[in-house]
Amino acid sequence: MTLLLSETDYDELCQSSSVSAPSSCSSVDDAGEDYEISHWLPARLGRGRTRCLELSPGVWLDLIDKEFTQPWALRVPVHEHLVQFTIMLSGVVDYDDVYPTLGEGVGYLSGSGLSHGYVARYGRSRHIRGINIHLRPDVVEAFLTGQPPALRQSLLKPNDWKTAWFPPVTSAMRALAQQMLRCPFYGAARRLYLQAKVFELLAFQIDALQADQGAKAPTLALKPSTVDCIYQARAILTAQLENPPSVTELAQQVGLCDRTLRRGFRDRFGMTIIGYLTQQRMVKAEQLLQQGDYTVAEVANKVGYTHLGHFAAAFRKQFGVSPRECLVSKSVFGSS
Repeated sequence: MTLLLSETDYDELCQSSSVSAPSSCSSVDDAGEDYEISHWLPARLGRGRTRCLELSPGVWLDLIDKEFTQPWALRVPVHEHLVQFTIMLSGVVDYDDVYPTLGEGVGYLSGSGLSHGYVARYGRSRHIRGINIHLRPDVVEAFLTGQPPALRQSLLKPNDWKTAWFPPVTSAMRALAQQMLRCPFYGAARRLYLQAKVFELLAFQIDALQADQGAKAPTLALKPSTVDCIYQARAILTAQLENPPSVTELAQQVGLCDRTLRRGFRDRFGMTIIGYLTQQRMVKAEQLLQQGDYTVAEVANKVGYTHLGHFAAAFRKQFGVSPRECLVSKSVFGSS
């Protein structure tokens, strides 16, 4: 049976379980100012926490890592809403009618304004992990100077119901979210690093909105059959990370010439074929290391690397930590 909680019920549950929760953990910058607070999941619902960081005035970041022991739901009333975007790296959150299910492939982007009430349902998947970003409207508005009025009107609605979008989570967005969860810095450097990643993600979101509104330069004029071949090529790469075909072999398998495949792949997915392959290998490697069932060498082999040094360098470039550091931290919920 699902436990349905109001916001007040949830706050009371947090307070009642605070005596058994890990001690509150906060981070300070080089000036001694607190900017990170941990909110632990009540023991009745599971374990884990959300680390809430105020990176700068009007810019907030949540780093989420929680594991549920029972299904539960949170009822949220009508409320004023900031600009927000969310990326789930694992797990799902279900909603009653108002929103579609959020998961690894579906993100959430919302402009500011009034938000309808909703019920968020947790626990269908035990472990959720991801990031959530809130931005004050004036922070976003500063970046929209000189942009088409339609873009600003879509994102910023001070006296009206907000607009929400559910864009696909691209490999590049997922990689950024992974890097934020595994930030290797502390103090002021940590704040700068995470804030840079927040605005990099914002750039992806605004670029997607501009494309939807016709403000982006047109992409290549490709036949539908060619587009199908390009997506087929991506599927082949994803399925054969350990031993992928060469670009020439891949082009032959999907019935395109090398040049058309290379150009079309970059046009559709925003990266080269090799860049996509490397990124997907690293995402898979991170998942295997988090499971804790394999050594670093075994994981490297499973994603197609025979040279541990090359694997470690690629992994650190993507996530900001070494594979061994990822393996060591796999079961630590309370680490900073």
